[in-house]
Amino acid sequence: MARYTGADCRLCRREGNKLFLKGDRCYTDKCAVERRPYPPGEAGKKRVKESEYRIQLREKQKTKRIYGLLEKQFRGYYDLANRQQGVTGENLLRILESRLDNVVYRLGFSKSRDEARQQVRHGHITVNARRVDIPSFRVKAGDLIAIGPKARDLLVIKTSLISNEKTEVPQWLEVDIEKLQGSVLALPVREQIDLEIREQLIIELYSK
Repeated sequence: MARYTGADCRLCRREGNKLFLKGDRCYTDKCAVERRPYPPGEAGKKRVKESEYRIQLREKQKTKRIYGLLEKQFRGYYDLANRQQGVTGENLLRILESRLDNVVYRLGFSKSRDEARQQVRHGHITVNARRVDIPSFRVKAGDLIAIGPKARDLLVIKTSLISNEKTEVPQWLEVDIEKLQGSVLALPVREQIDLEIREQLIIELYSK
C-alpha cells in the first residue's frame, strides 16, 4: 500500500502548523516549525500570494497529513461523507476520527498516529477481543479496543503510556490504563474533535 515516506517535519513546515506527527518531539524546542517557521525549499521564505483556492487546498492538505492519508483514500472518505445524512464536513471528520489507528492514538496507546498505525499493522491491537491489523478499520459505538496479550510488555507501548498519562482522552472514548483497553462510548460530534480544521473549506474545494 502506498504511503508517504519522507520527513514528517517537512509536512508541518509546509502547512505552517504543528501537526503533531512526531510525538514528544513536537512539544520540545527541537520542533522544526519552531526552529524554521517557513515552508521547506529554496522558495520557502518568499511571500506567496493567497487565493481562495490556495487556502482551501492547504486546509485539505493539512487535514490529510494529520491523519496520515494519501489523496485517493481521503477523497474516498469525502465521497462517503457526502452520501451520508447530515453536514458533510462533520461527517468527514467523524469518519476520520473513527479510524482504528486514530482511536489507538486518542486512547494514549501511542505517541503519534504514525506509531499507532504501525502498532495496528503489526497485530498488536484487538477490537472486541479479535486481532485487527487494518489501520483504516472503522470502529463503532460499543467497540472495545485493547492492546493484544503478546504486546503488553513491549517497551514502545509502555513508553507511550507513560508519556501520555496526563493527556486527556476525548469524551467519546473511555480508557482503562490498568487493563490496557478502551471503549468507544459514541462516535464524536464536532465539538468533541479538538483539531483546528476548517472542514467547510475542504467541502468547498471538492465541490468545485
